[in-house]
Amino acid sequence: MAVAFLSGTVPVDADVAALADLIRSRPTVVLSGAGISTESGIPDYRSPRPEPRRAPVTYQEFVGHEAVRRRYWARSAVGWRRVADARPNAGHAALAALERAGYVRGILTQNVDRLHQAAGSTRVLELHGALDGVVCLACGTRSPRARMQARLLELNPDLGAADAPVAPDGDADLTDRRIAGVRVPACEACGGILKPDVVFFGENVPKPRVEQAWDLYGEGEVLLVVGSSLTVFSGYRFVLRASQERRPVAIATLGPTRGDALARLRVEGALGTTLPALVRALGA
Repeated sequence: MAVAFLSGTVPVDADVAALADLIRSRPTVVLSGAGISTESGIPDYRSPRPEPRRAPVTYQEFVGHEAVRRRYWARSAVGWRRVADARPNAGHAALAALERAGYVRGILTQNVDRLHQAAGSTRVLELHGALDGVVCLACGTRSPRARMQARLLELNPDLGAADAPVAPDGDADLTDRRIAGVRVPACEACGGILKPDVVFFGENVPKPRVEQAWDLYGEGEVLLVVGSSLTVFSGYRFVLRASQERRPVAIATLGPTRGDALARLRVEGALGTTLPALVRALGA
C-alpha cells in the first residue's frame, strides 16, 4: 500500500487537505496515544528528556514486591501534581470539535490522563484506565486518586514539598534515599494493596473493555491514529485489523511508528497544529 510520508513539525496545507479528503465522507474512529498530551505538559516515553530514561513499573513487579509499591507511590505522590494540573491542548479540542461535527464517532485512547473528556469528547474508551482512580487488589473497592494523595501526604508530609522530573505514567524520579521510609496507605475497606486504576505494563486490558473497544472500532470506516508510536500491542492490534479489512489507516504524529507500513496516509507534525488545521479544512 502506498504511504504518503511528510516531513517537518508543521504540516503543509496539501497534507491536511489529503487527510480531510480521507475522512470527509467516512465515519472515523480515532486511536490516540501519549503524543497528543505532550503539548499539555505530560511527557511521553519517546520525547527527548535531559534525565536518563527508566523502564516503567510492571504489574508483576508492583504486585510482587513491597519495595516497588513504596517506590511507585512515593514517586506518584510527587508526579501526580503534573497530571492533575494538566489541561487539554488544541489537539484535544480539535478532536472534540470533530466529534461534535459528526466526523469522529469516538476515541480509543491509550492515555490515562482524561484530557479528551476535559476537552469535550463524549465517546472515549480508555484502553488502559485512568490515573484519577485507585483500586484495591483484594476487595476491588475503588476510590478517587485525590483521596489517595491526601492520605500519602498525611503519612509523608515531606513529599508535598518534593520536586523531580515527571515520567509519562505520572510518577517522578526520586532518589532511593528519598523513598526510604515512605509509608503507603492500605485500603480503607479491607487493608489490602492499593493500585492505580490503570493497566500496567505486563498486565492485560480487561476482556469486557477490549470487547467494547472492538464495538467502537467497528463504527468507523477509517482509523485515524494520533500521537501513538503503536509500540504497545493493545493499540497496534486495531491497525492490524484495519489493514486486514482494507480499512484506510491514517497516522498523524511526530516520529516513526510501528504501523507506518500499513498506513494509507502519514502526516508528520505537532498535533496542536495538525488537528486544528484539519478542523478548519473540514469546516467543522
